[in-house]
Amino acid sequence: MAALTLPALHASHGGCWLRDAALTGSPSTRAVGKGDAIMAAADTPLLLLNAPLVASRLGYPDLSGLDLLELYAFVHPARFVVPTPKGLAHALNLAEPASDDAVPLLLQEAAEALLAVCESPDWAEREGAWTALQSLVRMRWPWATLLAPRIRRPERAERWLFTRLPEWEETAERPQPAQVTLSGEDVEQRLAVLTGRDAEARPAQRAYAREAAGMFAPRPPRGTGSGQPHMLLAQAGTGTGKTFGYLAPASLWAEKSGGTVWVSTYTKALQRQLRRESRRAFPAERHGKAPVVVRKGRENYLCLLNLEDALQGGFAGRAAILAQLVARWAAYSQDGDMIGGDLPGWLGTLFRKRGISALTDQRGECVYAGCPHYRKCFIERAVRASADAELVIANHALVMVNAARGRDAAQRPTRIVFDEGHHVFEAADSTFSAALTGAETIELRRWVIGPEGKSRGRRRGLSARLADVASYDEEGARAIAQAREAAEALPSDGWLARLQENAPIGPLEALLAATRAVVHARDESGGQEAGYGLETEIAQMDGAFIEVAGRAQEALEALRQPLARLALRLEAIVEDGPDWLDGPARARIEGARGAIGWRTDLVAGWIALLSRLGGPADPDFVDWLAVERSDGREWDIGLYRHYLDPMKPFANTVLAPAHGVMMTSATLRDRAGGGRGDSPDNGDWDSAIRRSGAPWLDMTPRLFSAESPFDYASQAEVLIVTDVPKGDIPALAGAYARLIEASGGGALGLFTAVRRLRAVYGRIADRLARAGLPLYAQHVDPIDTGTLVDIFRDDPRASLLGTDALRDGVDVPGHSLRLVMMEQVPWPKPSILHRARRLAGGGQAYDDRIIRARLAQAFGRLIRSADDRGFFVVLSSAFPSRLLGAFPPGTPVRRVTLDVALQSVAGGVSGASATIANAGASAGSAGDFS
Repeated sequence: MAALTLPALHASHGGCWLRDAALTGSPSTRAVGKGDAIMAAADTPLLLLNAPLVASRLGYPDLSGLDLLELYAFVHPARFVVPTPKGLAHALNLAEPASDDAVPLLLQEAAEALLAVCESPDWAEREGAWTALQSLVRMRWPWATLLAPRIRRPERAERWLFTRLPEWEETAERPQPAQVTLSGEDVEQRLAVLTGRDAEARPAQRAYAREAAGMFAPRPPRGTGSGQPHMLLAQAGTGTGKTFGYLAPASLWAEKSGGTVWVSTYTKALQRQLRRESRRAFPAERHGKAPVVVRKGRENYLCLLNLEDALQGGFAGRAAILAQLVARWAAYSQDGDMIGGDLPGWLGTLFRKRGISALTDQRGECVYAGCPHYRKCFIERAVRASADAELVIANHALVMVNAARGRDAAQRPTRIVFDEGHHVFEAADSTFSAALTGAETIELRRWVIGPEGKSRGRRRGLSARLADVASYDEEGARAIAQAREAAEALPSDGWLARLQENAPIGPLEALLAATRAVVHARDESGGQEAGYGLETEIAQMDGAFIEVAGRAQEALEALRQPLARLALRLEAIVEDGPDWLDGPARARIEGARGAIGWRTDLVAGWIALLSRLGGPADPDFVDWLAVERSDGREWDIGLYRHYLDPMKPFANTVLAPAHGVMMTSATLRDRAGGGRGDSPDNGDWDSAIRRSGAPWLDMTPRLFSAESPFDYASQAEVLIVTDVPKGDIPALAGAYARLIEASGGGALGLFTAVRRLRAVYGRIADRLARAGLPLYAQHVDPIDTGTLVDIFRDDPRASLLGTDALRDGVDVPGHSLRLVMMEQVPWPKPSILHRARRLAGGGQAYDDRIIRARLAQAFGRLIRSADDRGFFVVLSSAFPSRLLGAFPPGTPVRRVTLDVALQSVAGGVSGASATIANAGASAGSAGDFS
């Protein structure tokens, strides 16, 4: 493979290597210091791979050059690549570099390979490239001059992106699903088809599938005729095969009944896995429609109107280049999903913050049919496709929001499988809470009023979005004007600085200023938690605070009333439409009704929170004040209200209207007994039932449990290290480094605090790199979490440090993950909300259930297939025996010194590495059944 004759730079924690341009003489690669590397990059554009990451390695944030990831995103939009030298080599069929000093040559070869693709007649993504390149030339994109001679001008003008995208079509409303009952034999036959004839016999999986089929039976009547959903709580240990276990009856029921099944996840990683695995259960297409649709919140999808604004001058500088690359992707994207879809997760991190989010509908400002791209909108297409789908893959939050305030009640899910069911409580807690904060109120002001002062962008207020309504309906116009006037009382730009200077403007800023003063006055931390959030319960508030809150309540009521009247006027216009109310206008007004209704409910929740300040506390809620801080800087202030038990609104909103609900997980119930030899039936179902919401409907769900088929006694070992002093960062960092060296990489390190993660990473990254063991970390490396996991999975010698996001949903079977480390017992954060729930939930027993669940989820990352081997290490001498039930029965647990742990890890890895490496190829498919 020829190499591009441009200098190339590679930097890691192990050093820096620079390869000459080879314009004269023989090219060479040499090791250079950071200073020389920075000077070389400043003198001439260098070939780089992931410029922000290289910049962080060099400590030179202004680094720029010819980033091969940007070129890859232009040449192959919507194609996956792991953003590492190894990943790039595999994607382009080049030889994998054997060491760091071979990477610069690979960069030159990869650049030439990508540029050569543009000259190939077989280039699948040619359409639109020449037109996009002309814009990128004007923007002085560094790659533009190298691409220009490689991309020929098309004979006919290329179509604009917005004319190339297909339009969605309206379809007839689907009839009610047929009432069918699935037989166990039919379900097992479907399961056999999905798993394949040669699949190993899994009695637990067959039993699981039979139980799951019960949720699809016709809903029985109760009392005067109202029904209750069939509800199943199913715990299935890792390796049981729960995905196909519920997809088998789901696909059979959808086929026989003509109905839709929703599968809800908590993590995007499981959504991606389900998208892949559902292909076996559902046809690629049925009656011209896609049977499987992935649904997410609006903020996940590309907004075409925002993209058009960005392409026509709304973005400047580097952000404008990002917009062009996103436009290239949009033409080839499967569904326009920017967060966890087929847009490379690393693309946004190559540019400044919020570039990607600015291209989505983050603020709920959609104008629906008023948008010129409405008929091609990715979001609207997904909504309509899900109405006709047999399987909708969604997330917990969307299912709950859709049930609570969906635009079309007929499209709300009635058969729901909550995978990762142990997170339903957490998702409900977030969905059904209220936060009267500076950030929330200023967003509401912007939504009502629109742009103020010198603000740019396409943001439009209510007056602009509903101008035709205002001109037609006098009462509606009056409501819009009153809402706009009332919104003037909400915080405006610069509110936080004014509060810190004790100069608030308006009743809401005055409330936030009073909140800040109370929180700081009651702080008892003595500065020990400087840089982190402060909070205090809403209790014993003085008269002055209640008076300020009363004025804020009046201001919010002055806003709520015109919004409520406006919603009624829009409803009347839709029911008795004027001549100008055609289909698109009707859809736009329906969308506006939904948005106004949502915000009216939001304001009503704030009013309810303020109204209790002068009276007794509501036993259903936990209320508190907080100042949110990060790295010593205040970024938000507000009042918060959460349900003591968020499963109460969940039960009424999601469960009650459903016909069948299943919650499933490997850690759904609590194994309260400390003995690891406990019978599988000794687990505590009481907490799982309470956290399902069933008691609020006076229901008794069916229960099912299947233990993992893995032989944990021989595949895994838990080591509790007893001699690493708590709070000793140097000792903690040394332990992490030595354990990673003993395992030869392949380690996942989990932290309960970002501060400690960063401190440990900073102490050990260079040391490990010199041993050929790459280390990556959340909250440190400028890479999104999903891409970090991709990098970790792709390199068996790499290790990854992270926090809670890596404790769930990370599926890394095989040799790439052979050691999981936790820096301490994952105690719950002692917040006001936790204190209230702990008091109501049994005190220490409540904490223990949370800790065991977290330990079980973390341990679950380790063994993902029958061939996996590994160690789970907790660096804490204070590990109570009552928590040992978190680990599967039969798992060996030892309390050891660090030296003994190192010997065990090194011996275990060296003894099993050959077997595991040979099994690695087949282990990659184990995720299909986990």
